[in-house]
Amino acid sequence: MAFPKVGNLAPAFSLLDQDGKKVSLKDFRDKKNIILYFYPKAMTPGCTTQACGLRDSQTALKKLDTLVFGVSPDPVPRLGRFIEKQELNFSLLSDEDHAIADKYGSWGLKKFMGREFMGILRTTFIVGKDGRLKHVMDKVKTKTHHDDVLALIKELGL
Repeated sequence: MAFPKVGNLAPAFSLLDQDGKKVSLKDFRDKKNIILYFYPKAMTPGCTTQACGLRDSQTALKKLDTLVFGVSPDPVPRLGRFIEKQELNFSLLSDEDHAIADKYGSWGLKKFMGREFMGILRTTFIVGKDGRLKHVMDKVKTKTHHDDVLALIKELGL
């Protein structure tokens, strides 16, 4: 599946966060920029590196009026444990049936150690306050993701 088109409204979603509360994209319209990043699995090395980088960038992101939401197929309880263990300061959303990942083109064929399987494609979407998709990052490096996102938000003038 293809990514949504930059400039169009970002696909709507309502997902449960780590506390079991519903979070909807529309709730932030005209209020905040959104970083929506899809990651494969909580508490794995790459996903932890990526999440901790964003955690440590929260002050800079808040100055840019930007909220972060991580999305994975993990169940709600696992998200809570991940947040607690890594002291994350942003919400994680559970997409167990990967319906939202499908909408965003972030579910697809992966290859690892000679094996092929379907899973989350590590992707980040930047959504402006107007609800429109401003940028798609499909070549995500977990170690520099936070710096790359900050640079992009500044470059886009959000």
